[in-house]
Amino acid sequence: MKKNKFVESIKKLFKGSGGIDSNFFDDLTDTLIEGDIGVKPACEIISILEKTCRDKKISGEEFVFEELRNIFSQWIKSASYIPEEGAVSIYLLLGVNGTGKTTTAAKMACWYKERMKIPVVLAAADTFRAAAIEQLQFHGGKTGVRVVAHQHGSDPSAVVFDAAEAVRAVGQGLVIADTAGRLHNRENLVRELQKIDRIASQKASPGCYKKLLVLDSTTGQNGFRQAEVFNEAVGIDGIVLTKYDSTAKGGIVVSIGKELNLPVVFVGTGEKYADFSPFSVESWFDDFFGKVN
Repeated sequence: MKKNKFVESIKKLFKGSGGIDSNFFDDLTDTLIEGDIGVKPACEIISILEKTCRDKKISGEEFVFEELRNIFSQWIKSASYIPEEGAVSIYLLLGVNGTGKTTTAAKMACWYKERMKIPVVLAAADTFRAAAIEQLQFHGGKTGVRVVAHQHGSDPSAVVFDAAEAVRAVGQGLVIADTAGRLHNRENLVRELQKIDRIASQKASPGCYKKLLVLDSTTGQNGFRQAEVFNEAVGIDGIVLTKYDSTAKGGIVVSIGKELNLPVVFVGTGEKYADFSPFSVESWFDDFFGKVN
């Protein structure tokens, strides 16, 4: 079910239901699952919603909708990361190949460059895929952001080290590091990421190191499983959602917030560098439910 059809089914459910009864809640459960929320969170949401409506004697669709909003607002999390002036900040981008990490790194660099007075440097730490280095250098040339890169096959932690030294040399700055994501070779990848993690944590100023997982919004619960893998391997501070447009239903943010306690920080909505913005829980809710109220 594509997003526009999904939103229409939500609207139809709230606007044209025959009343708030067991059939309504069953249909709402199925609809939430179709929206990529996941079976367990969807069932838990409906259980809470039914009890709340029963205890408060709520019967109208509009009031049920507001209770649903309250539940989601407690589960879905957002976060804002602002690099400190006079410090070395490192934001490590993680994720499987194909999620848009490299493009996201460039978009994020542009976003911070336009809003911060500190230097922003891109680190080409995906040295396994030669095209990733060239792609990041291309983005750096287009956006005017410095790129620190080594040759193909070199130690990715050394790239992060050099990028951190580059901003330390001028007294402050933000390093945004692109990393490899070949999960088919998971054991080697985990060891590589753990090494990068150690270097980054040592080189960043206290409290200025963040690990952000880049997820493709269209993959649904597959994205949730990726989050579990990376969070277990190196620990995750937040999520960046790519392809967050008309094809993505967006329910994955619920299970990520509820089950993993991870906030969404940014969303990418298109191909342009400017198609990148902070995540808003309120905007997500209106988008997910199509402003049915």
